[in-house]
Amino acid sequence: MKHDACIPLLPCVAIEPTLTFYGLLGFEVTYQQRNPNPYAATRRGGAHLHFFGLKGLDPQTAFSSCLVIVEEVEALHATFAEALRKAYGRIPLKGLPRVTRMKKGQTRFTVVDPSGNSVMFIRRDEPGGHGEEEARPVSLLGKALKTARRLRDFKNDDVAAAKVLDVALRKADAGTVEERGRALAARAELAVALGDVPRARELARDIDALALPASAREALRAELDAIEQLARTQR
Repeated sequence: MKHDACIPLLPCVAIEPTLTFYGLLGFEVTYQQRNPNPYAATRRGGAHLHFFGLKGLDPQTAFSSCLVIVEEVEALHATFAEALRKAYGRIPLKGLPRVTRMKKGQTRFTVVDPSGNSVMFIRRDEPGGHGEEEARPVSLLGKALKTARRLRDFKNDDVAAAKVLDVALRKADAGTVEERGRALAARAELAVALGDVPRARELARDIDALALPASAREALRAELDAIEQLARTQR
């Protein structure tokens, strides 16, 4: 099976808008057929995506997806985000199409196309725990951070992720001060994504009030600067 290949075949509402969208991401059209059935093949490096027209497809309820294994994800996400920003006037983080957010150290992100197909780009050397720390969290905040990350990154469910963190943050003895700082930063990022920038800035002030070691405070400050930049893209 050395030379075998598997190419995903994804449904779309219409071929032309689909090809235009993927063209923004650097995919080239290698084949296109209009009759009798709409069909197109695209390629970006070693990644091949094929599409077919499907009458009656509802992008809001679509669930087709595929994985693309790549060498790195942070620079790739930045390239995609900038291309989409130029095309749409902002980085589309909600609705269709959209691209999920990227945090430093993250090992995957998802692009959802105009027809609702989810294409997940995953770093080739992603750890077996999907980028999570090997040690199993024992505190309430540690467990909440892990659950929220899975909801945010794998299910794209920001609302559920925010609720998980809110429950843990209401408890004073839920974890270490460093874990509280990380949880507050994660919740601030979710607040921006959910359109509540004032809440995000309130959470940033909560972080400033924590008695954090200098190294932890510096790391969180860098994360808050990135969150503030994200907030600016949503104006």
